[in-house]
Amino acid sequence: MQVVTINFFRYNNWASRLEAFSQMARGRFALKNVPGLEFFKLLGTGSDAGFNPRPNVDVNALLCVWPDMETAEKGLANSITHKTLRDHACETYTIYLTPTSARGLWSGVEPLRVTEKPDDSGNIAVLTRATVKLPVALKFWAEVPEVQERVAKHPNCAFHIGMAEVPWVQQVTFSLWNNKKEMGGFAYGNCPHGNAVKHVREGDWFKEEMYARFNILKEEGSWEGGSPMSLLATGRTFDEPKAAPKKKAPKKKVEETA
Repeated sequence: MQVVTINFFRYNNWASRLEAFSQMARGRFALKNVPGLEFFKLLGTGSDAGFNPRPNVDVNALLCVWPDMETAEKGLANSITHKTLRDHACETYTIYLTPTSARGLWSGVEPLRVTEKPDDSGNIAVLTRATVKLPVALKFWAEVPEVQERVAKHPNCAFHIGMAEVPWVQQVTFSLWNNKKEMGGFAYGNCPHGNAVKHVREGDWFKEEMYARFNILKEEGSWEGGSPMSLLATGRTFDEPKAAPKKKAPKKKVEETA
């Protein structure tokens, strides 16, 4: 069973941000020598959960494809690139997946092998990747804000993030859903995302694209202090405002008797 891992790293100081930026260039050479690693991509993120082309220097990600779970766990534990990014991050989150459907190319190759069927949990992870044709990049990004607003409020989407290999033109999205039917309706129905897909098809906006769905195997670490997988059960997303802590009532003064 092929395993895909996505590591997310968050940084809170400039020394760590600079090291992470350095690894985006240097890390690819070390990753080529990791035993069993079949495919990888170092990814930056944008602002507004990654859906704004303005870079977010606080968060980056690393996607890896492995032949099986044992190789994935051993590879993540021993990879110098992963270790360096983990050591500099103030928060890390890793999700393990196996593909249940995949179509299209990424950098001219088909990195995913589908051997598993969707499980019965109803939970599903979705990844999209596209190279946008430069002349229509502004049109593409004009569609994004409304889509981002809708997905952030969708009760069946527990986690979503936008990433990029190259800002503006090479985009990746990743999301976790607890209802396959609702996810399909959001993606292709009569709504902002469905309309955006229609415009992409009619205008031939992409030079290359890939779409994949996954069963979710397990997670490690935390994101924004919590567990994205636990939110699949509750339906609450990270974009919802957190409830303000309740103020404690002041203690009543007790007059001492003489």
